[in-house]
Amino acid sequence: MAVTILNQTIVMLILIMVGVMCAKTKIISADTNRELSKFVLDVVNPVVIFMSYQKEYESRLVRNLLVTFAVSAGAFALIIIFAYIFIHKKEGRHTEVERFSAIYSNCAFMGIPLINALFGSEGVFYLTAFITVFNLVIWTHGVIIISGEKNMKEVGKVFRSPTMIAIALGIVTFFLRVKLPDVLTSPLGFIRDINTPMAMIVSGVTISATNIPKLLKNGRLYYICLVKLVIIPAVLSLALSPISMDEKVRMTVIIASSAPPAAMCTLFCIRYNKNSVYASEIFTAGTILSVITLPLAVQLTEILTKFFA
Repeated sequence: MAVTILNQTIVMLILIMVGVMCAKTKIISADTNRELSKFVLDVVNPVVIFMSYQKEYESRLVRNLLVTFAVSAGAFALIIIFAYIFIHKKEGRHTEVERFSAIYSNCAFMGIPLINALFGSEGVFYLTAFITVFNLVIWTHGVIIISGEKNMKEVGKVFRSPTMIAIALGIVTFFLRVKLPDVLTSPLGFIRDINTPMAMIVSGVTISATNIPKLLKNGRLYYICLVKLVIIPAVLSLALSPISMDEKVRMTVIIASSAPPAAMCTLFCIRYNKNSVYASEIFTAGTILSVITLPLAVQLTEILTKFFA
């Protein structure tokens, strides 16, 4: 499984480089990339999620979905605790940006392609539970971290987002056993299939705007990436490996949590006047390093699961 993840992350890295080249040659501008990013988040990802529910009803799937909800909630609790333990507040540091980046992963952009490559639509089906918990936590705790204010009005946006609407519609059709006709599933399938290349190219264009030489000299970035990509995944692997559950559920939560820092950190920083450049640098470093760390997180989980079996 670790080899599959390694191969997939290499493929994704190549697609990211295509995005970088598109930006450097001005084929895709920063403004265009923002629109493409919105298209991926508001159209493509919701379609991928909705289509994952277009499967035959099985009690096993329902049970595993509920388990994924519970495990995801527990995982976020652990991640938040350890992010606060390892990233201390200190004068002159952008602690809010660092903690946000360590806690919240690119679970949709990176998670969907990886989980789909490993487990197909069933894996994406379970991933929707993680994404639901992610959205609820990021629009409450995440907003509080970055803004410094408790603004519960932001929570309402969670339930109006295309992703949450797609999850709700998917759950309804799954439990009512509504299967769409081919005339609808065929075009939706085409949209679903562009998710990986589109998401990675958008990420590549975003990365191209970062000052790489400056980034490489910032030792603090390496520490934040160590916490996000190594320490937290290791803690989750140790916590989840002894627990009896479907292996697809365990790996889905581990991979989604171990994905690189969320691009939403940059967007939130822009909105609340925080250091968006630093957020982009962490995103860039984390995305590049995740090519190495994601396969290691999967391999560690496999080893620990066999040890505790």
